[in-house]
Amino acid sequence: MLREYGRQIVRAWMTLDVLLSAAVFLALLAHPSLRRIEATHISQALTGSVIAAGLLASLGWPLLLNRAGVYRWSRRQPISELLTRLALANGVGALILSTFAFALAVPIAPVFPLLVAAAMFIVQASIRVPVFFLLRSIRRRGKNFRNVLIIGAGPRAREAKDTIERHPEWGLRIIGYVDDGESNFVPCVPDDHIHKLIDLRMLLRDETVDEVLVACPRRMLDALDRVVNECALIGVPVTLLTDLFGVELPPPRVGHFDRRGTLSYAPVHHNELALAIKRGVDIAGAAVGLMLATPVIAAAAAAIKLTSPGPVLFHQVRCGVNGRRFMMPKLRTMVVDAEALQDQLEHLNEMDGPVFKMKDDPRVTTVGHFLRRSSIDELPQLWSVLVGDMSLVGPRPPIPSEVVQYQGSERRRLSMRPGLTCLWQVSGRNDVQFDEWMRLDLEYIDTWSMSQDMRILLRTVPQVLFARGSS
Repeated sequence: MLREYGRQIVRAWMTLDVLLSAAVFLALLAHPSLRRIEATHISQALTGSVIAAGLLASLGWPLLLNRAGVYRWSRRQPISELLTRLALANGVGALILSTFAFALAVPIAPVFPLLVAAAMFIVQASIRVPVFFLLRSIRRRGKNFRNVLIIGAGPRAREAKDTIERHPEWGLRIIGYVDDGESNFVPCVPDDHIHKLIDLRMLLRDETVDEVLVACPRRMLDALDRVVNECALIGVPVTLLTDLFGVELPPPRVGHFDRRGTLSYAPVHHNELALAIKRGVDIAGAAVGLMLATPVIAAAAAAIKLTSPGPVLFHQVRCGVNGRRFMMPKLRTMVVDAEALQDQLEHLNEMDGPVFKMKDDPRVTTVGHFLRRSSIDELPQLWSVLVGDMSLVGPRPPIPSEVVQYQGSERRRLSMRPGLTCLWQVSGRNDVQFDEWMRLDLEYIDTWSMSQDMRILLRTVPQVLFARGSS
């Protein structure tokens, strides 16, 4: 019954969104400056291509919202997640409508699809946000609740119970616990609320159970197939708390392995669309950067060739994503046999950890000092960004000999594509010690966003111009 009721609500929301998107499209089309056709009345502006664009906006928008998960409205979902899904769906809608309008030469202004998406987001949010908080207010008063049966009666189940009690706005009511072991709840929970696994079918049949929450200890893993099968037979949804293997693991991402579902545990789950945008920015930025930097690279190459014997470029093996090795190019700033001479200078290393840095390195050439301080020596790395070995922003790529000395979480800095610049470089570069360097890289990975990349790029400019922390 609840499932059918949920489908009816989804259909109602989709119908409302069809009407809203059609109304927004027509309202914006009525503005003369937003169409490229002379018409004294909106009916005259409705050409075949405009009608097609209107149908795409009206019927396509709810499909995008559904794809973004807007209609899968969970009572445990925070308002920020709902707004993020709305923004994502409308952003994709603007892109699709723009492409459609360009391909069919629809007589509308270029900004029209963006205005449709912005208006739709505002209208959708203005309706959903009040409904969101109204429902939460109703649930706090003990109405519109759902009955939850918890599998387990140990520490994880107690934590689930405490979480539910801290969130009365979810509207969840615990009707009992199922566990074949000794209960750790006494005296928190009455004995008649704790049942054996053999009683599960009877509970599902005789009680009103809207959801089964699995918060059992690992010793009950063998019993989960019975729990899931019993719930599937009755038609009760099952929710599994994924901290079953410890709270140290991050939340998993649901995926597929052929026809089987999967739970993927990764250090950080970044939005795939945002990562695709990051890669697009990398390609565009590297292409433009290489065109602008070509004269500078040519001048630096001439200076290197005239003042020091050896090749202009220095290629070094670096470690990229998950330790994958690649050849990173730089303008040569040291004498030809610099790597062979490093063993003689190890005692002068000014950095702690598995990194070698020294400000007055005798291997650096006269021109090399200038290239390093100005960061011109790193301009060829734009090619590595263009081909995908690196990114504009990300943890700096280490050499293999450093990686083999990483301990614990230090290797996690390899879980993201390395970059030309990073938090470490805009925080002092060589003035930052190894532990702080690792902390900044992990902080970047854990909190990554495109806006953060933009801020780091902007902060890199004065770091390079004033040669702060470089050597």
